[in-house]
Amino acid sequence: MTRGVDSGKIAFRVFCTPNWEGLGDSFRVKGYIFVAWAAILWASSGVAGKWMMREGLGLMELVQFRASFATLLLGIWLLAKRRDLLRLQLRDLPLLAILGFLMALNNATYFYAIGKIQVGAAILLQYMAPVFVAVYAMAFWSERITVPKSLALVSALAGCYLVVGGYNLELLKLNKQGLVGGVAAALCFSAYTLLSERGMHRHDPWTVLFYAMLTSAIFWHVVVPPGGYAKIFVDLTRLLGILWVAVMGTVLPFALYLLGINYLRSTRAIVTATLEPISAGLISFLILGEVMEGLQVIGGLLVIAAIVILQVDREQQVLAPEVLRRKGKSPPSSHGWVL
Repeated sequence: MTRGVDSGKIAFRVFCTPNWEGLGDSFRVKGYIFVAWAAILWASSGVAGKWMMREGLGLMELVQFRASFATLLLGIWLLAKRRDLLRLQLRDLPLLAILGFLMALNNATYFYAIGKIQVGAAILLQYMAPVFVAVYAMAFWSERITVPKSLALVSALAGCYLVVGGYNLELLKLNKQGLVGGVAAALCFSAYTLLSERGMHRHDPWTVLFYAMLTSAIFWHVVVPPGGYAKIFVDLTRLLGILWVAVMGTVLPFALYLLGINYLRSTRAIVTATLEPISAGLISFLILGEVMEGLQVIGGLLVIAAIVILQVDREQQVLAPEVLRRKGKSPPSSHGWVL
């Protein structure tokens, strides 16, 4: 694994740009809005997914259909509007293929965990990902361990613990296979986040997203025999449901998440993404009438506090992928597929 170029040199050049301060503020606002919307859409798409499974679709079929339709729709849109974003050099294929594999593996391990342990426990394990991202970024990408960043991380994790009802879960008595699946999902999500940032040093977020989704779709067609499409094409309601999950639960949230990383970098983006369990709880309250306990409300406030705390820490904003592409500066390691 290799380090990037000296961040101080890049920071000096970028901060010498007269309008950088305002530009940096604009990036931060956009980034947090994008990731927040991604979290909300991911949370809301779970309702549609549950409905599709109640309608008779198997779990693996749903994941396969979602990946396929999401890739197809995004590909059509790019061909019509931004064909230039489909251009790719052969040396970039390994990185984007790995991203797609991680996207598919994250879904597989997360749903495997849900099948073995409580959903709340699976969500809690999934959101260990910010810790993995922060530790890696500090160890290998020279991010400093600042007080605001550390406080935000602790606040977000504590908030997630309370929101999913971790205090009611007998974590030490959970199925070991489910625990392994949940930790694996967190690791996959972390690696996907970090590699996405590296990929966006050279490519637009939409390019990274499309080729990652394409690889993910291919993976699911290898793992799951593609013989179930007749189930959705003969039923208009199911077809509309799949299209909703593909667009609102896949293309848009993943695109918004990558756009957030593009402006914020990995650590801030993944901490902000912990809004997802809060959003799920709020949607369940509004639509399903489920009541949140007092500790869960406190957990939601802790996650929001984490995002507010991050505003204090502006370290290395100059290394955001959007900034590096605009300045034509890209760490040497981002030219390959290694972290």
